[in-house]
Amino acid sequence: MNLETMKKKLKADAGQVEEFLAHCLDQMDMPNRLKESMLYSLLAGGKRLRPVLCLAVAEMFGARRDAVLPFAAGLEFIHTYSLVHDDLPAMDDDDLRRGKPTNHKVYGEAMAILTGDALLTEAFGLMAACATDIPAERVLKAIAHTACSVGAVGMVGGQVLDLLHTEAKGAGRKGGLDDLAEIHARKTGALICTACVSGALLAGASQADCEAVAAWSTALGAAFQIADDILDEVGDTETLGKPAGSDAAQGKTTYPALLGIEKSRELARQKADEAIAALAPFSGPQKDFLTAITNYAVERSF
Repeated sequence: MNLETMKKKLKADAGQVEEFLAHCLDQMDMPNRLKESMLYSLLAGGKRLRPVLCLAVAEMFGARRDAVLPFAAGLEFIHTYSLVHDDLPAMDDDDLRRGKPTNHKVYGEAMAILTGDALLTEAFGLMAACATDIPAERVLKAIAHTACSVGAVGMVGGQVLDLLHTEAKGAGRKGGLDDLAEIHARKTGALICTACVSGALLAGASQADCEAVAAWSTALGAAFQIADDILDEVGDTETLGKPAGSDAAQGKTTYPALLGIEKSRELARQKADEAIAALAPFSGPQKDFLTAITNYAVERSF
């Protein structure tokens, strides 16, 4: 699948997710201000990569897209919650997200915290609703995998390691590549991985297939984050949708800071190649789409 075909499909799939997100709060009886704040961040744009990956993997193993869509949307709820909280003054203290003022700049810090709390909690309600169309034991396994990946041993744990690493750097103690890789594997990679593995679990894929999907998506997550680090160095605010150079300004250790731009690009390409190799057991149009996305994750940094 060539780049343009992949981008067209990615946009179409993301549009389907976007349509679902736009109406998923319609029937929920909540304070209007909270709903407004949740939708502000949910509908702020983005490629919807995580839900699209979940849908693509599930379809590769024969699941119906409409049956998996609520689970995929739940993943976007979790991703959005993490961004709202990341942007808070106590964390990254960012003013822009996807080219718009961050949630706390519009609604205040307290509402931003509660918005993140609501998004995270409601995510699991959306996921559980899939049990009306998918065997409950599959849904339970996918929910358990997701909870582990985004909690203390996954994404939140990665955030903590990132904070501790930044504090240590400020005190003159520098970490190396292994430290950085662990932070990103938890902070960014874990949610990408669980999006993909959840799709396989919901479709009833075998353990061997789930392991292959996990190997692919873990390497994809690493490549994606390395490319993000590069883009933060070489991109501009308009393209990134957030302040360019914010990682360096906050004193964060990045791949370019440790390796330089060109070595970082080489490592990203290496991770992408590892990911593509893990897809070898599979075939069909969805496999081609996942391969193209893997290549794109790296090529966008060149």
